[in-house]
Amino acid sequence: MKTPETRLLGRIREQVRAEKPYLVPGARRVRHKLNQNESPYDLPPALKEELLQAFLDVPFNRYPDEQPADLVRTIARHTGYPAEGILVGNGSNELTHTLGLCFIRQDAPVVVPRPMFALFESVIRLFGGRAVPVAPLPSLAFDTDGLLSAIRAEQPDLTIVASPNNPTGLAMSFDDIRRLADAADGFLVVDEAYHEFNPEPSATRLLETHPNVIILRTLSKAFGLAGLRIGYLMAHPDVVTEMLKARLPFMIDRLTDLTGQTLLGHTDLIDERVAAMSASIRELSQALERMDGVDVLPTHTNFVLFRTDQDAGSLLEKLAGDDVLVRNMGGYPELQGYLRVNAGTPSENSAFLAALTRHL
Repeated sequence: MKTPETRLLGRIREQVRAEKPYLVPGARRVRHKLNQNESPYDLPPALKEELLQAFLDVPFNRYPDEQPADLVRTIARHTGYPAEGILVGNGSNELTHTLGLCFIRQDAPVVVPRPMFALFESVIRLFGGRAVPVAPLPSLAFDTDGLLSAIRAEQPDLTIVASPNNPTGLAMSFDDIRRLADAADGFLVVDEAYHEFNPEPSATRLLETHPNVIILRTLSKAFGLAGLRIGYLMAHPDVVTEMLKARLPFMIDRLTDLTGQTLLGHTDLIDERVAAMSASIRELSQALERMDGVDVLPTHTNFVLFRTDQDAGSLLEKLAGDDVLVRNMGGYPELQGYLRVNAGTPSENSAFLAALTRHL
């Protein structure tokens, strides 16, 4: 017999009831947190003080801008792309939901590579779409020809790729992204969350010639603002005009707006930290490659995937016991046995490598 609560839950959309909440598995407090691809570097104290002093003058009783025009103009100067073609969100994850609102129809196909950041397929399902996954090559690299075949067969309104890719760290070549953009009659979304670490040219080069290309970016990784949530999207201005109709106002609060504008003016600091994280991940990769029985994936991000002959979950627990937290990637069928570690400070990297050596 159904209870009143059960009957009420049945009125919630079935797509929502079928999903799982996005939760980071194994989250815990440790000294060396290397499991979420964050920057290991907080803002310098002097810059924080400057921001907090400026925030004292902000009237808390007034709404922020409906859409953060000053931040959009700052991003336009930073990227060299017109402000009319930029949409800012509360992190790029929130913009992913906007893509769902705008482009995903009931039972419509959306072509995606596998494995890819799980939120994308979740959003496809939540909005009633049908994910058309394309398996990777044996190397876990993108199967571009497979993606092209799926695009031609399905004629989707939306195709989504992430380059460099989370969770693998592998990048698609610019020429292959252009092939996808040429083949797609619908929109091609390219998630460039890690583009600052990628030697391949950015897909922004396609924006002038391909009005179907949409670029997603974030200030969470290279900029170290994961705690404040700033993402942005670049697309043809006409596309952004339509997407604005699906946007909720006031998505960016005043502190986030102010911090984004300020940090985008400190490109020297960002360049320095990207260089430090890139050097850090190279050192981690090389150290892992020298260890017996450890397989390492190449990476163009601030993280690296590796596997050993041990059970990944058991090894994660052993490392956590040494105050080092990494990520078990076994939630992706293609990544069974893999763990992921992001670039830390030199002391964090040393702690991770020492702990791993102890338990191999």
